[in-house]
Amino acid sequence: MSTSERFDCHYCKDSLLGKKYIMKEDTQYCTKCYENLFANCCEGCSSPIGCNCKDLSYKDRHWHEQCFKCAKCSRSLVEKAFAAKDDLLLCTECHANDYSSKCSTCKKTVMPGGVTYQDKPWHRECFLCIGCRKQLSGQRFTSRENYPYCLECFSNLYAKKCVGCTKPITSLAGAKYISFEERQWHSECFTCMHCSVSLVGRGFLTQRDNILCTDCGREK
Repeated sequence: MSTSERFDCHYCKDSLLGKKYIMKEDTQYCTKCYENLFANCCEGCSSPIGCNCKDLSYKDRHWHEQCFKCAKCSRSLVEKAFAAKDDLLLCTECHANDYSSKCSTCKKTVMPGGVTYQDKPWHRECFLCIGCRKQLSGQRFTSRENYPYCLECFSNLYAKKCVGCTKPITSLAGAKYISFEERQWHSECFTCMHCSVSLVGRGFLTQRDNILCTDCGREK
């Protein structure tokens, strides 16, 4: 066979006729030389990723297909969602368990879509009124001493009570009220004790704990 008829590996010069070979930049190599010269090293087992193996890569790092797995539970990550933490690849479940926020109530992982209050995370179903245990997610609420309350519980427990109807007075509900001598009334409850005329914006008289319009007061 003449030199012109030879087809040799560019590196080791062994004949490639009838053998498998690989082209790189218009140059032919036998599989052994190609792997020794150009194959990527697997991050999992530190062995070269041969020509007959699938080379999986992520951020300039390479793995055999069978080595591409979660660093914690060893489940395969091939064609699955995963996350990276400190150069480790983790399945989404392991990443959530180890690094995601934990619910302040049940201590389980809070996935996106939870509630944050006082810089602490909650599941939506765990964020409850401290009084009646009603779910507060998506509802108006307030707090006292860093504890969340629905408006109804807060009003019943802490709001000032109307002298007229004894129901809570709270600005949270948009209510207007009258205050006199450390007592409060809803504006609609601020009426004469005898004739029930509204005293809002009018002069009035007092009789013991009662308030009277000027006409009823004079009669007394």
